[in-house]
Amino acid sequence: MHRNNEKPSYDRRHPGMIQGVISNRGKKANEKVKGSDSNPFCPPPAHIQQKKVAGRHIVFPSSASSNSLPSTPTYSSNAMALANHTDSGSGDMEVGSNLAIASNEQHMKHLAPPAMQLPLIHSTSNVNMAQECLQQVDSSLSSNMSILTGNTSSEQRTSKDYYFDSYSHHGIHEEMLKDEVRTKTYQAAILKNRHIFKDKVVLDVGCGTGILSMFAAQAGAKHVYGVDSSGIIEQARHIVARNGFQARISLIHGKIEEVELPVQSVDIIISEWMGYFLLYESMLDTVLFARDKWLTKDPKSPGVIFPDKAVMFIGAIENTTDGIKSDRVDFWKNVYGFDMSPIKDIAIQEPIVDIVSPKAVISDCTPILTLDLLKCTKENLTFKSRFCLEASRNDYLSGFVSYFEVGFTQIHKPIGFSTAPFSKYTHWKQTLFFLEKEHCICKGEHIKGEISCAPNRNNPRDLDISINVEINGKYSTLRSSLNYKLR
Repeated sequence: MHRNNEKPSYDRRHPGMIQGVISNRGKKANEKVKGSDSNPFCPPPAHIQQKKVAGRHIVFPSSASSNSLPSTPTYSSNAMALANHTDSGSGDMEVGSNLAIASNEQHMKHLAPPAMQLPLIHSTSNVNMAQECLQQVDSSLSSNMSILTGNTSSEQRTSKDYYFDSYSHHGIHEEMLKDEVRTKTYQAAILKNRHIFKDKVVLDVGCGTGILSMFAAQAGAKHVYGVDSSGIIEQARHIVARNGFQARISLIHGKIEEVELPVQSVDIIISEWMGYFLLYESMLDTVLFARDKWLTKDPKSPGVIFPDKAVMFIGAIENTTDGIKSDRVDFWKNVYGFDMSPIKDIAIQEPIVDIVSPKAVISDCTPILTLDLLKCTKENLTFKSRFCLEASRNDYLSGFVSYFEVGFTQIHKPIGFSTAPFSKYTHWKQTLFFLEKEHCICKGEHIKGEISCAPNRNNPRDLDISINVEINGKYSTLRSSLNYKLR
């Protein structure tokens, strides 16, 4: 269980735990920002710059672990160097170059098919109809099994197939690949560290279209094994062959927990496992399984994971700037003159994934979860963490925003990206938790709370999240416990 009971003792307006650079996403909440060729990061708005500790970026303390949060950070004049660097890399994290601070591929749920209704048989005339329906059921099950086992070609697939295997459709991969912050960060981390990949055996967990596998082969890997359980691997094999990597990239269809590799161990694991709220869809479990089973334990040449660090943050937000709560939750109070509040009661319990304007953030942002993928365990992914936020201005508290940052720190010059509201757009956007009512908050007042997160018992891919909030302010007093379900 991850806990942090220490009261924040330092200014963390926009800490940038991993990347150390905060950027503005533009004038509009849904507008992507393009930086210059030399520095794609755009500067934060003036009101944010004034609240930052000038020229300083938080550095992981050397004692940081997978199940504890940093208590007293140190500072670096350039950018953050993450703790526990291996011999393969050290120094400050790279700022700028071809990177853009990024966000998460859209993770979609695997949904169950609607039940087919069979007609009641009251006479002989209905027998044929019933038999036809049974044949349809059998055909549907066969089709579903084909897509799950990879035996259905792209020409034969229908929306019914993608219903079971959403990652087979190219659309979701298009969105991820077009997320330049995400893809270019991985590209730079791999191709700028050819000395790490040269003649090494690499495992790509959840390889998708094979983009990371091809980066690794391009960087000089001896052989790359890509594993994916979705039907997209059919196209990935053609992509690998078309680009001339078929001799050095082997793609395996199946779950990482069930497949066997033709090697005893691998030197490097690469994976893009992050979901909404960092942990949604529980793919990190799979990466940790692969780490424990295959990553080399050789002390002379320790195994490497790309990326190896992740930090999740929480901050307070108001609703006036973006109006997200008004559009997505309060909307149900009056729908074309009808009161649909029963749906509002459900909507308020579901976190909203959307783009938040930097101006909507009304407090500092503090870490609630720190993960070191070389050390953390599956149990660390069920966590509870206390937080204390300081209001940066007089405003009305509507809820909380959560975002994450990841880092590649086992390389020559550590780099990373952020999904913060102050950074360039990523497909992960931010995750929002709204309160039932707004609460008046004054500058300097504290919003204390505790957030807990655990996989849903019925579907571990979903998350059950609880937030306890306490405010003792000049105009507002609040003690509330709120339960959310990220589905």
